[in-house]
Amino acid sequence: MYIAKRLIVPLSLVLLVVGLAALLAVVGMTVWLGDRANEHFDDVVRLRDVRVAAVELRSAVQSAESSQRGLLLTGNQIYLSPYGAAKTSAYRQLDSLKRNLGDDSQFAAVLKRLDLLTADKFAEMDRTIALKNDRQDDEALAITNTNRGKALMDELNLFVSGVVRTMDNRLTSGVVQQRANATNLRFASIAASILIVLVVGAVTVTLLRYTRELTQARDEVAALNVSLEDRVRHRTEALARANEEMQRFTHLVSHDIRAPLVSIVGFSSELAEGARDLAQYLERPGIGANDPELQHARKITSEDMPEAIGFIRKSASKMEALLNAVLLLSRDGRRDPRPEDVDLERTIVSSAAAIQHQISAAGGKVDTQFQVRSIVTDRLSLEQVIGNLLDNAVKYRATGRPLQLKVSSTTLPGDRVAIEVADNGRGIAPQDVGRIFELFRRVGKLDQTGEGVGLAYARTVLRNLGGDITATSELDQGTTFRIVLPRKLVLPSVADSVSA
Repeated sequence: MYIAKRLIVPLSLVLLVVGLAALLAVVGMTVWLGDRANEHFDDVVRLRDVRVAAVELRSAVQSAESSQRGLLLTGNQIYLSPYGAAKTSAYRQLDSLKRNLGDDSQFAAVLKRLDLLTADKFAEMDRTIALKNDRQDDEALAITNTNRGKALMDELNLFVSGVVRTMDNRLTSGVVQQRANATNLRFASIAASILIVLVVGAVTVTLLRYTRELTQARDEVAALNVSLEDRVRHRTEALARANEEMQRFTHLVSHDIRAPLVSIVGFSSELAEGARDLAQYLERPGIGANDPELQHARKITSEDMPEAIGFIRKSASKMEALLNAVLLLSRDGRRDPRPEDVDLERTIVSSAAAIQHQISAAGGKVDTQFQVRSIVTDRLSLEQVIGNLLDNAVKYRATGRPLQLKVSSTTLPGDRVAIEVADNGRGIAPQDVGRIFELFRRVGKLDQTGEGVGLAYARTVLRNLGGDITATSELDQGTTFRIVLPRKLVLPSVADSVSA
């Protein structure tokens, strides 16, 4: 089944969009998981700091308590040497806990209680140490025997253990979450990779299939072209034979018609002479002066017969002109052109000079404007066409205003040239513009001699040169004829003629 050409681009775009979406999804998830990993790293660092601070707080309090007990038991001041550092460290670690857990509402009460326990514990130890230094051993021992210090230490250990356990749980939960994210990323990457591979495969298969179909279509078109060239060659040969037969038929018919036409003209001349002799005879004095029939015969020979013979001669002359026009189209309209460099300005000036006396008699002038000054074409054919157009402009000029002619040449796309012949003559009615190039067709006011052949002949000649002629006109304003020709007329080569 052929893939519709209009579906190739949308289908490829859809597949590429799906692959791009999968790729962007993987990239987006990777970026998101990277941000999550950074957040988890920050959480781990903070949780580690909290755990370390909690453990260090407990260690510092325990160290301070050991110094206190050593002093109380031995009275030796050496045991107090780590006490100050332990106390400072304990408060520093407590501040660290407050800083890291201050925004956590879960630990608000715990921090408050740890702050109170630490203060009470160090207050109790400071009191006993002061009493011991004042040699009030009994009072110091009494405070110790109350076990309040142990209770404070036990409660502090309990809260510190709770903080450490909570931090451990959070670390464990974070690790589990990171593993889950890594697993999700792995599965997403695998799924996206499979999807991208499928998309690439589908696009590749589609393009390969479409390319294969294009190759098949090209081969089919090539085969059709070969058969079409054969058909065109056969049709061209048939048309050429038909054209030759038509030309032969035209010449034959013209010859066969011209022969009896000559006889008609000749015998009409003899009839005219016979009628004249008979009329002279009947005009002699004394012949049939009172005979009505002879009077009627005299009228026939002197009036009716000359008029009828005049009609015969006039019709024969018109038929001969028509035959000459047909022969002209058949012979000159189909003759092989002879390309040569043609100077447009010189050609047009020469054609205008040939009828300059008529242009001057009409009070007219010819303006020229050449963008293109030379082309390669058949000089004789172009001169005949230009001369015909200028002659028509003079014949069908408008009375009451001087004749104005303008001839110009311009460049057209496709290496073609336009030659325009414009006049300010009578103009042509819109319904007649398309018919003026028909053979034997005359339009408008028929007050000039002609057979309606000139423009038909011009179109035939120009088409034989690879060009054409068109007209635009406005009644009572003027007409513009536009000739389009190739800038360089190239005749078919011998090989082309043979293949044709």
